[in-house]
Amino acid sequence: MNLLIKGGRVIDPSQGIDETMDVLIADGVILELGQGLTAPEGTPTIDASGLLVTPGLIDMHVHLRDPGLEYKEDIATGSRAAAAGGFTSVACMPNTSPVIDNKAVACYVVNKAKSEALVNVFPVGSITKGSKGDSLAEMGDLKEAGCVAVSDDGKPVCNSELMRRALEYAKGVGITVISHSEDLALVGEGVMNEGFVSTELGLKGIPWAAEDIAVAREVYLAEFAAAPVHIAHISTAGSARIIRNAKARGVKVTCETAPHYFTLTDDAVRGYNTNAKMNPPLRGESDVAAMKAALADGTIDAIATDHAPHHPDEKDVEFNVALNGIVGLETSLPLSLKLVEEGVLDLKGLVSVMSCNPAKILGIDRGTLRVGAVGDLTVIDPGKEWQVEADKLESKSKNSPFLGWKMKGKAAYTVVKGQVVYQA
Repeated sequence: MNLLIKGGRVIDPSQGIDETMDVLIADGVILELGQGLTAPEGTPTIDASGLLVTPGLIDMHVHLRDPGLEYKEDIATGSRAAAAGGFTSVACMPNTSPVIDNKAVACYVVNKAKSEALVNVFPVGSITKGSKGDSLAEMGDLKEAGCVAVSDDGKPVCNSELMRRALEYAKGVGITVISHSEDLALVGEGVMNEGFVSTELGLKGIPWAAEDIAVAREVYLAEFAAAPVHIAHISTAGSARIIRNAKARGVKVTCETAPHYFTLTDDAVRGYNTNAKMNPPLRGESDVAAMKAALADGTIDAIATDHAPHHPDEKDVEFNVALNGIVGLETSLPLSLKLVEEGVLDLKGLVSVMSCNPAKILGIDRGTLRVGAVGDLTVIDPGKEWQVEADKLESKSKNSPFLGWKMKGKAAYTVVKGQVVYQA
């Protein structure tokens, strides 16, 4: 749990740091930052010359499928994928089997992660019992068991009164509410973005209004309840505009988007590519541009993968019946680094949305390299070129629309509590 990292470009927005320096970790915590640091003989040392050193990356939205759906992913394989992607902490969603809606299931995840995970695993409990949208889960028990947020992810809480109470209770308990925002009546039997491509392919479309209307409801409920809300995986220009306006008038709303929403359009569905089927669906060029603009102006607080592994049998079927979701832990960093290359974000901004901000939203003691903080950090090789190949992905599932893509940028080392858990 001791480690010396020498000569890297240290970027830590939490302290306003962007300079070449050393980082010394002792007993799993940051002991010192500076130049020309030395460590006791025998301390493992990383030469980070030419590399970036950042607070450990945090993915606040992943699906580890454990308990009950381990044929898709489990805590061990999911954490290996996270470490390979440069993530030191992940927050796992509750749509498991059984649902993480009580203390016992939450404790199962926490305890299994302690024995099997390479990275920190923070469970997210469900807002409602069984994620059925009928009655609230015991948020106090879930927080006590280690949950850092509550969400019915995969399902919106359709009852507005229930969602209001969820926001009020969560505020009292001190736990983050993460909203999966979509109007199911407008979604209907839709399977992709409604537009030219869906018409051309003869597939039922999902209009942008299905997301925008639901996001607007959450914003107004948060404003009414004077309670914070976090909006998951926004994908439309309208969602960004609604959240931007809400922030301007002081509503306590934060949001995330995923790399596929600022990288791909619904053109990726052509050929009925089920690896490009997700929820919310890939949108049009104007929405991709809007995601980048919202990242640039701070409307979007976090980049999260929505890592959603599925067995090949669940994807190698007709488009209409294929399950939604893609794996993203191992491709998020290079896709996000492209934002820096394009001038959308600078490196400090990127580290903010991939580490510092997720930590703040979830209320976890990560996302910083301050002296005394937990020794979680990521050493990044921004120039590393590599190709996405299914058989080289650490995830148990391989459902990625980026298979075959050439990427630039990769984690060189992933360090959790002073221990190297991944080395490229």
